[in-house]
Amino acid sequence: MRGINHREKRYVAVNADFSADGALKPVAVTWDDGRTFPIDRVLDVRRASSLKTGGDGMRYTVRVGSTTTYLFFEDPRWFVEEKVADMP
Repeated sequence: MRGINHREKRYVAVNADFSADGALKPVAVTWDDGRTFPIDRVLDVRRASSLKTGGDGMRYTVRVGSTTTYLFFEDPRWFVEEKVADMP
């Protein structure tokens, strides 16, 4: 049986909008294989560190479909905490 062994920092492309007051809002995440996932909702934004992969910046708690996850803006790049499966 394979499970999640650890997480790694994965830099991703993000489409984002700026509001008139300068707030940054991510709207979609694109993996390096070209798959794009729309962000349904931003639930929270705060300055935080990634305890699982290292790094520091603005942490966006986002909902993508039925999954809630973190998306980090580590100026000037975005990253996620990618799940890495155990080897069989």
